[in-house]
Amino acid sequence: MATEQPLRRAARTGSIARFAGFAAVCLFATFAFFALPSAAAEAHEHAGHAARGTVRAVGDAASPYASLAPFRCNDTTLKCATAAAPAWAPDGALWLVWIANGSVLTARSRDLGRSFSAPVVIAHHGERLDIGPDAVPQLVIDARGRIVVAYSVFRDDDWNAQVLVSTSQDGGQRFSAPRAIGANPASQRFPALAFAPDGALFAAWIDKRLVAEAAKQGRKPKGASIAYAWSDDGGSTFSAPAIAHAESCECCRIGAAVPARDRPVIAFRAVYGQQVRDHALLAFDARSVPGALRRVADDNWVTDACPHHGPSLAVDGHGTMHVAWYTQGRARSGTFYARSADGGKRFSTPMAIGRDEQRSGRPYLLAAATTVWMTWKEFDGETSTVHGRISQDSGETWSAAVELARTRGYSHHPMLTRRDGRTYLSWLTHDEGYRLVPLR
Repeated sequence: MATEQPLRRAARTGSIARFAGFAAVCLFATFAFFALPSAAAEAHEHAGHAARGTVRAVGDAASPYASLAPFRCNDTTLKCATAAAPAWAPDGALWLVWIANGSVLTARSRDLGRSFSAPVVIAHHGERLDIGPDAVPQLVIDARGRIVVAYSVFRDDDWNAQVLVSTSQDGGQRFSAPRAIGANPASQRFPALAFAPDGALFAAWIDKRLVAEAAKQGRKPKGASIAYAWSDDGGSTFSAPAIAHAESCECCRIGAAVPARDRPVIAFRAVYGQQVRDHALLAFDARSVPGALRRVADDNWVTDACPHHGPSLAVDGHGTMHVAWYTQGRARSGTFYARSADGGKRFSTPMAIGRDEQRSGRPYLLAAATTVWMTWKEFDGETSTVHGRISQDSGETWSAAVELARTRGYSHHPMLTRRDGRTYLSWLTHDEGYRLVPLR
């Protein structure tokens, strides 16, 4: 709550004309970045790539969850969660989905996150559950109160995964048994869900069916592909998956939005040539007609490793598209933001976000009308801090950065959520618990 006043003071003084209110960091396979403090950071990065077997409590040296030490927790309650994502129901209740000790759970809060109902266990997958640093569980709720949860589970020891979906048709009293989003046996990871204005549900994910087909012909293409599907019944069933773009990074989450009927927009880390992994935007021309691929920025990040650091995407009320991302490219290195007011054809010059010397990363964007909020995470070696900026003119100008929250213990990626005209920072921390901080 204390962070609200600095934001409002800045709004009144107008240090950058307009101000009012406003996403966490990760390790790379070849760069000791930081999603978690100190040793726990590296542990979390590789927890999803440890030997599979019987699930054990966090802190057990024989378990991949031990990599989260000193985060020691033995149950599946929210206090033991390692990842969480929020969504609002039509009745004003806040819902949270989280991952803890190999289980996926959800619960409801009627007091803005201060307390939650008894959690519903959607499924227990043990050490097969994908807990990689970019593997954030997905939670969306439509205007009828139907709830959809999506996440991925490893099917073998070669990191081939499957996207699973669970739904509730009765406002969260009961959830269906998780089911595969598609029948193809090729690997699927990092689902992204978004409801269209007409109530249809769009899903996109990283998919390796084209890689599997190429392997049968003796070829070894780089990365993976972006697949998508639609649901017209609140996530109970999906259309046959299709490929939106053939070449993408295989280990970075996707940003997705459906600002207009049947016109999804997705942002992802694409693969250019053999080793360049820069971000791209793809706006659909129609429900099942992916448009042209547009490069957000020519960062020229040459790497054959997995960044584990996907982008954030928001589309405001005027259709301006906003993208924030992390790169270690030859052209620029750090966390950046750019906007496009012409459907993605041209993007603004990338604007640096945060302080690179503080290892800024995990940006998150949220837009409403012409207002855009931005958050990101920084780490000084001991303390993780979340910072924010706001634009009230569709990203043309931005306020000065303001610190919103901090913690010295484990924390997940900060996110933004909005309800009844107010924007909140949603942040899962171990020491302070789950935090829902009002911004405006």
